[in-house]
Amino acid sequence: MTKEEFKYLFDSYFNAVRSYLFYRGVGADEASDLAQDVFLRLWEKQIEVDPKTAIHLLYKIAGDMSISKYRRKTLEINYLNSLTSNKNAVSPEDEIEYKELFTKYQKALAKLTEKQRSVFLMSRIEGLKYHEIAERLNLSEKAVEKRMSSTLTFLKKVLQ
Repeated sequence: MTKEEFKYLFDSYFNAVRSYLFYRGVGADEASDLAQDVFLRLWEKQIEVDPKTAIHLLYKIAGDMSISKYRRKTLEINYLNSLTSNKNAVSPEDEIEYKELFTKYQKALAKLTEKQRSVFLMSRIEGLKYHEIAERLNLSEKAVEKRMSSTLTFLKKVLQ
């Protein structure tokens, strides 16, 4: 396709393509940009077109590009919505429940004996294994297991 043929197509059909896009629901400014993209694609592909039937090809390209743009925009909106919905996943009721449970947990920890509390915190907060706790406290592993078992039973009863 020569420059003169392309210029003729552009001058003849640009407004028709832009109007077509506008009536398909694309905004006025966006329709102009998309119409330019349609002609750019025609130029880049160097498609040989009969000037009398070129409008059908231009409408086809414009329709495909508008659908593609719509799909991309929908995908983007869905992605952004999923990000904002994840941020707001914690409801105020959940937050209040968490605070109440945390307060109960703090009070329950205070009611534990020092031996139970130290074993529990070493296991749950520091992430130590029973044999590591036993080494630190100079206890047998069975003693640590017994303290943890009694602590967990107590906490389960208090926190329900």
